[in-house]
Amino acid sequence: MATADVTLSPAAAARIRHIGAQEGRPVMLRVAVEGGGCSGFQYQFELVDAAQDDDLRIERDGVAALVDVVSLALLKGSEIDFVDELAGAEFRVRNPNAKSSCGCGVSFSI
Repeated sequence: MATADVTLSPAAAARIRHIGAQEGRPVMLRVAVEGGGCSGFQYQFELVDAAQDDDLRIERDGVAALVDVVSLALLKGSEIDFVDELAGAEFRVRNPNAKSSCGCGVSFSI
């Protein structure tokens, strides 16, 4: 199932493809929101081989990210991105619903 509520940036798609090539198999990035972190909610990223029945699939350039239906409400309008900066390389969520976030960008509040 695809959704336009969450998008995958070209950089994130390229990184997922790169990881799959290194692993020698296709992988998908599962993005979830869980309670916790210093701001109330936190993002969880996991590389997986298969989708679960209730996952929503976000595709770009032949690769996919997955979001569970519970997390979708907190991620609506977000972009899943990959950044490679001096401080490190990581997947990041650009979430327009977040009212505040911690310094590391992993946790947020609504």
